[in-house]
Amino acid sequence: MVDHPWFACYDDHVPARLEYPATDLYTQFAAAAERFAALPALKFLGLTLTYRQLSEHIERLAAALHARGLLRGDRVVLLLPNCPQFVIAYYALQRLGAVAVLANPLNVERELLFKFRDSAAKGVILLDLLSRKLNAIRGELDLEFVIYSGIGEFLPFPKNLLYPVVRRLDKKLPAVHIPGDARTLRLKNLLAESHPAPPSPAIEPEDTAALLYSGGTTGIAKGIMLSHRALVSNLTQVCAWVALDEADSLLAVLPLFHGFGMSVCMNAPLCRGASVVLLPKFDPAQVVATIEKDRPTLFAGVPTMFIALKTLPDLGQRTLTSLRGIFAGAAPLPLEVMREFERLTGAHLIEGYGLTEAVTAIACNPARGVRKPGTVGIPFPDVEWRLVDLLDGTGEVPAGEAGEVVLRGPDLMTGYWNQPEKTAEVLRDGWLHTGDVGVLDADGYLTIVDRIKDLVIVGGFNVFPSEIDAVLHQHPKVLEGVAVGLPHPTQGEFIKAYVVPRPGQILTGDEVIAFCRENLSLYMVPREVEVRADLPKSAIGKVLRRQLREEALGAS
Repeated sequence: MVDHPWFACYDDHVPARLEYPATDLYTQFAAAAERFAALPALKFLGLTLTYRQLSEHIERLAAALHARGLLRGDRVVLLLPNCPQFVIAYYALQRLGAVAVLANPLNVERELLFKFRDSAAKGVILLDLLSRKLNAIRGELDLEFVIYSGIGEFLPFPKNLLYPVVRRLDKKLPAVHIPGDARTLRLKNLLAESHPAPPSPAIEPEDTAALLYSGGTTGIAKGIMLSHRALVSNLTQVCAWVALDEADSLLAVLPLFHGFGMSVCMNAPLCRGASVVLLPKFDPAQVVATIEKDRPTLFAGVPTMFIALKTLPDLGQRTLTSLRGIFAGAAPLPLEVMREFERLTGAHLIEGYGLTEAVTAIACNPARGVRKPGTVGIPFPDVEWRLVDLLDGTGEVPAGEAGEVVLRGPDLMTGYWNQPEKTAEVLRDGWLHTGDVGVLDADGYLTIVDRIKDLVIVGGFNVFPSEIDAVLHQHPKVLEGVAVGLPHPTQGEFIKAYVVPRPGQILTGDEVIAFCRENLSLYMVPREVEVRADLPKSAIGKVLRRQLREEALGAS
């Protein structure tokens, strides 16, 4: 066994090597559900589901889906916020050996249509408030079933009775229109059906459990295949790192459709008997009120969340001391924000690093040991990393010098869905080439200093400018367009677009922003647009995105 320098920095309870069960994800959950049947598994806006109740819902939905022909390996899109329905649907698919295709409810129709088509999804389970989006593209899809659910179906009395009234009165909520056909179903009706328990499929550890779409490390939207082995390995590492057990409760406001939320906020606690407190969206006041009411011991978030929480005027008078651990990822966390939350909670706030191609977090600062603010910490057990030359991608660079981060471990993706060439670009000889540029110190702590690609992180969401570029070029008045990420005081970064109008056309920034709002998720829409006569280009005609960024930073 290689004696890596970071082993000396591990907390006493964290071993250098872990044992990973050679089982599928659902088997891990089922064992916890049986052992901790009477303990609370989910808490949601006043509702509590025990492990026994959650398991019964999952088994009923799995049986109903099996009765309708869903088989091992079939793909089903989940289009849901953080709610009990997401957890039930996700694990019902795992029970059958099917693949959960996780989609962002904020995606616009164009983005959803691509994910449905690319994954060849057999069906979808979604929130009824998203019916307009699905109806707009359903005619272009061949779905065998569409299953709707409403938030009110898992609210406690009397909230469940009041919710329909509130929904009708709230003009901000979209209208719900659910077609009346044989392929359109209601989740609550499926949970009321009675079917024989489906047989347990022969799931292999390398079978795909989840398909998450991301720009990946090369900037082109791809489906990231995460196997049962990868998911089980990652949750095992997370639990070991923070000594997570049935006494814990984790506040899940990070979206479960994201790798961070899926693994850290759902799979890890639910496969160890802990409880998950679900919030459907991030609202600073609601987060604080929930911590006071439900007293979670763990909380995972992104820097923009902690910055927003810090602006609450009465935060210093609130009781947040139930928290023993707070995890921050996705972007650097300002040191003053970290210190303020530790003072208010008494908890350890630790920064980590991960990417969807490795499920999520694969490194973190120690929970109790040496933390180095500004770094993303050290690798989890059985994860190795090194830095390679930025030019040749092979030669290893020494500590203190910048290089591309490459890593290997048991939780790497099996590849990009139906894209073997793209897979081969980033998975080489068992090592994942991340596209991130970092510097290692003598102890193995990593500082991320740049990105080889142009990934922009807006409010915790990964945004690839090339996807915005494509939409800019669809505008009838735009000749050329390019998007650039620039620093933002609270959102981490924001998007600025540069456009050149077609000859004879008069183009305004407001027109471009309005067009982007129709064709992009809200967090991808440029905040600023600059109309220019031309764009800087290289000798071969490539637009110099970095030069535009440098110009903008120099002018600020």
